[in-house]
Amino acid sequence: MGYSLMAARAGQREGVVSRFDPAFWTVNFPRPMMASVVTTAPGGLRVDCTFYRKGDLAGLIWAAEDADDHPLLAYATDRDFRGCRLSFRWRSSGLAALDSVAGAVLTIEGRDQGGAARSWYVRLWNYASGTGEDAAVAIDFANVDGGYLLPGEADPVWAGDVDRMFVSLVSPDYAEGDENALVAPVEAWAELTEIVCEGPGAVLAIGDGVMPEHGLSIATGYDDSYHMTPERLLRNALHLGYRGSINHYVGMSHYFRLEALYGGYYISLAGGVLNAPCAAWHRDFAERAAALGYGLIWSLSYELLDQHCWNDWKQRAADGSPAHTGWQPPSALLSPAHDGAMGYLRSVARAFVAIGRDAGLAVRFQVGEPWWWVMADGRPCLYDAAAKAAFGGDPPVIANVRAPLSQAETDLLDRAGELLAASTAALCDAVREEASGAEVLLLAYLPTVLDAQAPELKRANLPLGWQRPAFDILQLEDYDWAATGNGAATARGVAAAEARLGYPPQEQHYFSGFVLRAEDAGQWRAIDAAAEAGRARGVAATFVWALPQVMRDGYLHFDEETDVQAFDDVLFPLALGREAEVAPEVSTAIVTSAGGAEKRNADWSSARTRYDVGPGVRSEEDIAALLAFFRARLGPARGFRLRDPFDWASGDGDAVSPTDQPIGTGDGVAVRFMLAKRYGETVRRITRPVAGSVRIAVDGIETHGFTLESEGRLLLDDPPGEGAAVTAGFRFDVPVRFAEDSLSVNRATFMAGAAPSVPLIEIREGGDG
Repeated sequence: MGYSLMAARAGQREGVVSRFDPAFWTVNFPRPMMASVVTTAPGGLRVDCTFYRKGDLAGLIWAAEDADDHPLLAYATDRDFRGCRLSFRWRSSGLAALDSVAGAVLTIEGRDQGGAARSWYVRLWNYASGTGEDAAVAIDFANVDGGYLLPGEADPVWAGDVDRMFVSLVSPDYAEGDENALVAPVEAWAELTEIVCEGPGAVLAIGDGVMPEHGLSIATGYDDSYHMTPERLLRNALHLGYRGSINHYVGMSHYFRLEALYGGYYISLAGGVLNAPCAAWHRDFAERAAALGYGLIWSLSYELLDQHCWNDWKQRAADGSPAHTGWQPPSALLSPAHDGAMGYLRSVARAFVAIGRDAGLAVRFQVGEPWWWVMADGRPCLYDAAAKAAFGGDPPVIANVRAPLSQAETDLLDRAGELLAASTAALCDAVREEASGAEVLLLAYLPTVLDAQAPELKRANLPLGWQRPAFDILQLEDYDWAATGNGAATARGVAAAEARLGYPPQEQHYFSGFVLRAEDAGQWRAIDAAAEAGRARGVAATFVWALPQVMRDGYLHFDEETDVQAFDDVLFPLALGREAEVAPEVSTAIVTSAGGAEKRNADWSSARTRYDVGPGVRSEEDIAALLAFFRARLGPARGFRLRDPFDWASGDGDAVSPTDQPIGTGDGVAVRFMLAKRYGETVRRITRPVAGSVRIAVDGIETHGFTLESEGRLLLDDPPGEGAAVTAGFRFDVPVRFAEDSLSVNRATFMAGAAPSVPLIEIREGGDG
């Protein structure tokens, strides 16, 4: 495997794109309104809007600098628009008409000829012909004026240093700054078709490289991608080598409809389930995904943006505090006990999977990270009114799930788990009712549901009601561990989830990532390694979480051919006696001068051992076993383990102590070390330790907090402190292969007491020189 982080292209393939290409426009708007943009033709786009307040305004944006695409695929920055002539046909409905006072304005943000930041406001109606809802618009950026009335209020635009420009979209009742609710939500749209840009500045260079398909799949989320066109988002996934299914989180903040109440806006089913811009975006997304050969996994979580969530839907701690995530603004966790909240989620699930079904996609639905929230101080949120009623009206109050719990408290956690499992089952049933044959998946976030400081919490958050075959696929996510390279925690978490729920690796997906902040982009190294480890474990699919962060940080994954030799992790079948021949060899270049002085250069960093195991053959049964083993290894083609009769342990004889061999010194950060054995000043890498024999100590104190990875690589749960001595004890085998392409055994000579010759040679592994 391989990965890199790209800040910019470095000679990769480029193409060209027309400036103002519909795929690369974005939208922006204030809450609670909603808008989306999709492409409708090579020269066309459509914006859908839902306005809730008189002062709501959406911007349809073209940026001079591409800050959204992956650096491999971004269009070139060109802030000089003076060589461009833009024309398009405008059609709209539900918006303030072009010829009205609040009609669409093209705001141009940049700098004047003197370098001072400023903006110009170009009224589109001044450059239109037609009606306020159906007009042809043409703008020459070398000769365009801002201002409402022309020529009297003309404000000449200098378009030589532009950051961005955007078309403002408002309702007919628009009043700047007015936060009062409209009488009813206004759904509106605008279409720009026949978009043409002409002139010497009309074409931009754009990245057009295509990464080879690499075996990883990608996850994405609507909350991070709502402002882009689906065409643009999918172009990035395709060009970056991701195939299979896209796991698409529908989000928690942009899909719902709202109603005005008590000075706020709350989730509503009036007029439908999904707001019109969200539905339009996802229809386009699903149809384009299907056309490109992608599958879609629709992901729905048990959380909603707090400011729009009904208060009785929220999980709560015993003191009434709502369960809020750490996002800003926060989301609220929905109570699995509340019929209204769970009924709403079922309606949302039906709406999204219907979009996928209608696009011709096989329906796959993920229940995303459902859990009972736990406050930072350990208080579980099991006490909203609906939950308390479900638990008998007066459930025991758990002050801290990380403290020892009484029988009544663990019983409450069991009941909470049963209720959570029942709610997820009902959600999956609704999906199957909407789309017969739908595949249902569960995403569990291991660092939370298997909190080592709260071992009983799994009763509630990894309930036995989720045991196989409750779901078709178990999806496991561990980004806190993956991003920090804590493979030991991942291994323990995966093993615990498998043991509790019973899904084998081939019925699992693994999610690796994600990097929350751009300044932490170095975490991609560990995330990439975790993804490869997931693939090696044999899961059905491994996903990188998530595409918006991949694009932001320039992360690339690519598969590489490796020079790892084929190896069968089996032990040579015959016991070797002391009569076996063992011959360590080195490679030394010796140059003798005319005066007899020598210069010696050791070509190898350590000795390589040759063996002749023929003396271990003692019977005709041994001969048969040897011949079968030779055939199974294809002679020298495949390596295997050999127990050296003279050197098989870290200490003297068979004894193993955790302080036998020094393997490193702590620096407070490193957690990975390599098993090794020292022979004086020479260090031998130990790549085939005997399972169960490895013991580790830090500063002389034995620890069991480690995981043994492939080829003798050791992963500690916690980094040893600065200067701490890390030591190990172990038994080990030697990786070897047959030294020759043929094996000759003669019965007559064997019966006469002559042992056959069976030469083996040690294999270099683990980076030995």
